[in-house]
Amino acid sequence: MALDLESLYIDLHRHPELSFQETRTAGVVTAKLAELGIEFEEGIGRTGVAAVVRNGEGPTVWLRADMDALPVPEQTGLAYASTARGIDPAGNDVPVMHACGHDMHVTCLLGALERLVDEKDAWSGTIVAVFQPAEEHGAGAQAMIADGVLERFPRPDIVLGQHVTPLPAGVFGVRAGTQMAASDGLTVTMFGRGGHGSRPHATIDPIVMAAATVMRLQTVVSREVDPRDVAVVTVGSIHAGLKNNIIPAEAKLELSLRYPNDEARERVLGKVERVVRAEAEASGAEEPPTIVTDHTLPPTINDPDSTARLVSAFGRAFGEGAVIDPGMFTGSEDVSWFARESGAPLVFWFWGGVDPTAYADAVAAGTVERDIPTNHSPLFAPVVHPTLERGVEALVVAAREFLA
Repeated sequence: MALDLESLYIDLHRHPELSFQETRTAGVVTAKLAELGIEFEEGIGRTGVAAVVRNGEGPTVWLRADMDALPVPEQTGLAYASTARGIDPAGNDVPVMHACGHDMHVTCLLGALERLVDEKDAWSGTIVAVFQPAEEHGAGAQAMIADGVLERFPRPDIVLGQHVTPLPAGVFGVRAGTQMAASDGLTVTMFGRGGHGSRPHATIDPIVMAAATVMRLQTVVSREVDPRDVAVVTVGSIHAGLKNNIIPAEAKLELSLRYPNDEARERVLGKVERVVRAEAEASGAEEPPTIVTDHTLPPTINDPDSTARLVSAFGRAFGEGAVIDPGMFTGSEDVSWFARESGAPLVFWFWGGVDPTAYADAVAAGTVERDIPTNHSPLFAPVVHPTLERGVEALVVAAREFLA
C-alpha cells in the first residue's frame, strides 16, 4: 500500500516536537519504514533514526532529513495548525510549531524511500536515510556521529540533503561552494550589583549595561566589517529582572553570529568579545562578563563537481529555469558534519514551498519581504502541493544521479 504523504505531513505538522524530544516523530518514521520493509535503527544520538536500503554493488548515498520543531506559536490559521506545547531546555512551557519545514523534510524523505524501493531494478548501490534530531540546536548531527552512526552504517560516498524555503514551488536553489554560513550561538552574562529600584545610585544596573551592549553590537557589522563581506550579529534574546522596583544582579544576552568562513569568524568573534567586555567595564562592573559558546556550526560547502552533476540532473528532470543560484544563505545547518567527519562530498539544496501565483504577485507588488513568510516565522507553512511532489522527486533524482 502506497504511503499517504499528505496525511503523513499533516500529522507531523500537527504534532511538532522540540530538539532531542522527537520521540513521537521518530515513532512515526520507524512505523513507515517498517511498512516499506526497510531495516533501521532508532535512538541514535538520543532520538535519531537511520535506515539502510541495500541493492547490490555500487556507491553509498546518504539522504538526510531533520525532524525537530521550534518554540514558536503558530499563526497560519490552517485547519491542521499546531496547538502543541513543550518544555524547552530552560524548563519553560512553550508553544511548538514546525516553523522551519522539517515536517516536510521528513515526509519527502519517506516518500523518496518508497519510490527508490519500488524502483530497485533501475539502480544499484546502498542508500542510508538519516532522520536527524536537534538541527535547531546545532547538535543533532554530532550527537548521531558520537553515537556511532558512521560506524554502524555504510559510510557515505556522498551526502545529500534539502531544505524547503520561501521560493516558488517548483524552483530549486543550489550553488557550488559555500551554500550556508557558519555560525556560533553565544550566551553572554553581564554582572551588576542589584538593589532597590528607588536607589539606582547604590547599584550597578546590568539592564542598562546590557542595553548599551546590544546597541553597540549593532556597529560590529555596520562599521567594522567590510561592506563587501558577509556577517551577521543578532541579539535574539535578552533576560533580566523579575519586578519593576528591583534592579537585578545580572542580565543575559543570547547572540547568533554568522560568517562565510573561519577567518571571518575569528574577526567577528573578537570584535563581539571586545564590545561586551568594554561595555561592562564602562558601566563599572565589578565582575567581568562571561561569554559561553553554546554551539558552533561550520559553513555548508557544496562540492563543486557533485553540484554540477546535480544541477544537470535537476535540469533534465524539472526543465529549463527550474534551478537557480540563490546566493549564499546566512542561515546555518549542521548537515555538513556528516560529510566532514566521513570525508565525503556534500550537496545541499533548497526547494520552493510557496504558491507560485502568490509569489509572483508579491514580486510584482514589491512586497515579498512583507507577504511571503520565511522560515521561523509563525506564519510559515509550505503549500502542500506541489511542494511534497517536488521534494520527493528531487531526492529521488539526486539519489539516482549518484547511484550506479
